[in-house]
Order: sequence, then structure tokens, then C-alpha cells
Amino acid sequence: MKETIRRRAQELGFDECRFTSAARPESAVHLHNWLGKQQHGEMAYLERNAQKRVDPQKVLPGARTIITLATSYALTEDEPSGIPHSALRNPHSALRTPHSGVVARYARYQDYHNVLGPRLRQLTDLLRQVGGPGACSLWYVDTGPLLERDLAQRSGLGFIGKHTNLISRRLGNWIFLSEIITTLLWEPDEPEKNRCGSCTRCITACPTSAITAPFQLDARRCISYLTIELKGAIPRELRPAIGNRIYGCDDCLAACPWNRFAKAASLMRAHERPELALPDLLELLSLNEPEFKRRFAGTPMVRTKRRGLLRNVCVALGNVADLQALPALEKAASDPEPLIAEHALWAIGQIQHRAATKSAG
Repeated sequence: MKETIRRRAQELGFDECRFTSAARPESAVHLHNWLGKQQHGEMAYLERNAQKRVDPQKVLPGARTIITLATSYALTEDEPSGIPHSALRNPHSALRTPHSGVVARYARYQDYHNVLGPRLRQLTDLLRQVGGPGACSLWYVDTGPLLERDLAQRSGLGFIGKHTNLISRRLGNWIFLSEIITTLLWEPDEPEKNRCGSCTRCITACPTSAITAPFQLDARRCISYLTIELKGAIPRELRPAIGNRIYGCDDCLAACPWNRFAKAASLMRAHERPELALPDLLELLSLNEPEFKRRFAGTPMVRTKRRGLLRNVCVALGNVADLQALPALEKAASDPEPLIAEHALWAIGQIQHRAATKSAG
């Protein structure tokens, strides 16, 4: 039946399907230590459900097996619309303007929760047919109280890299994870061992030094946290390092040499949103609430709400824009939303300072 489930998972578009037990992850102590240091920032939900995360039995009493699945969102050498990754990262690329922003690769698709959820439901239906009325199974897409990367490593799906993300030898680290926890019993697959070796490219690549040591991440400094999870003001000392990133950051992932083995996305490719690859920051700054909702409906970017995204846009403009951006920023400085207004004022100051320095030079 394991092979039947694997075949069905492949038919549904998943790139990998592995099995592990529903025992407590041995790495659970690291979660408690991380939370104790408050390195999760304002992500209070991680602390609220920590006891469930370290014990799958608290998620589903009687659970015996956890099925882990990976779905690639890699686009091999080229980004959407044929834009090389180097151009997206290089602020001086001829492909961008002084007002271009960067969105994390995973968010340049329709929301993966909506893509993978119905497929996980179908796979779970198969488990119910196999197990009969007494079996119980729950599926999650990055939303359940499970230590999904730890479980994925234990199932052999991949290994947790020094950047704390999962790396697959076949898919690289451009992967979405999902799980099915079930009361049905299958023999676990062999776990994967760490294969980072002496490589520290991801640590070196982090713009804000959020990877404080191998396998240790201070989320409070991570650009993905700052631009997505953080709801208030971005700390002033970290704003310059954000560059023109307006939603997430891929630098540590892009630096991983295992990506040379990445399999191009198949399922996700049909859900690509290429217009999000190099968005115009001034255009985004002009969005009102209804326009924001229309523009980003069905994508992960609605998560930040207008106030969060325009906060990020102001920071990006403050870092990379020229004097042409000042009228739009001056208008944003009068926005009824104080979060946007404060970051717009900061951006105006940054641009004016650069202009004055250049003029004096």
C-alpha cells in the first residue's frame, strides 16, 4: 500500500512522498530553546501550540504514521518570464529600473495552500478507503502544529540545512512541504543524514546575519520575518539591509549548491504569476485597499495586507530609488495608515541624503 500511496501522490502532482512514525521528534528540545530565547519574535502562535508541535499524539491521538510530501517550485536556471535569478538579485541589472522590487520565489505563484490542499484531501480520501471507518487522518500544508522539517528529515525527504530549511538531494531547497498524520501504520522509510559538509554559503549570503550559527536562525533579523510576519515597524537599523525586497527573501536558499540538482516545478508551473517577478514599486505604492485586494487575490502576498506591503515598498524605495520617487513617497507620507506614513518619511530622508551626498561628491 505504501507504493500505491506514492503512485497516487505522484499522479496528484507531488514530487516526493515518504513515511515516518508519529513518534516525538528528537529535535523537539531545540524548539523550546529557540522559543526561550524569544527568537521567534512576534510569532506567538509558535509558542501557543509548542506542546503539540513536539508531540504528534497531541495533534491526533492514536497517530502511528506521518506521510511527508514535497512539491517543487523551482524554475531551474531562469525565473518567471525568462528573467535570470542573477538579474533579480542585482540592483544594477539592466532588466530592472530604479523602482523595481523583488518578491520571494514561492510567492510568485497562486497561493500554494490553495493548490496543494485539494490534492492532499484526495490523498487522504485514499487513506480512508484503505483504513476503513475506524481510521483517522489529518492533512496540513504548512499550517499544522507539526515540526514538519524535522519529520521530513526523519522520513528521508531531505535534510535540514545550516539555513534551517529543508534540502532535498533531488529537488534542492525550492520545495513546499505538506503532511498527512494518520492512525494507520506503515513501516517508516530511512531518515536522511545531513549533507551540508563544510559549506557555509547560506550563512554568508544572509543580508542581515539572521543565521547566527549553523542551524540557528534568529527570526527577528530574517527579512522574510520582517517583511511578512512582523506587523509593526521594521527596525530602522535593519531597513538598509532589506534592499529592494518587498516580500520575503531567497538569498540563503539561492546560495545552496544542492540547487544544481533541483527538479523544475511541474505542478506549480501552471499556477505561476510572472507579473510578480519585478514589480514596479511606484505602482504598488499607489494602490488603495480595493486595488491591493484585486492585485494580489489568491496569492500569498495578501497575507501582509496593504499596510504591510506598502510599508515594505517604502523601505525598498528608500534603499534603491532616486529623486523621481519623492512625489509618490510624499503622498504616502500622508497616508491614513500611520505605519505606511512613517516608513515613507524614512524613505524620503534616505533618498534626499543619497542625493545630497552625490551632489557634494
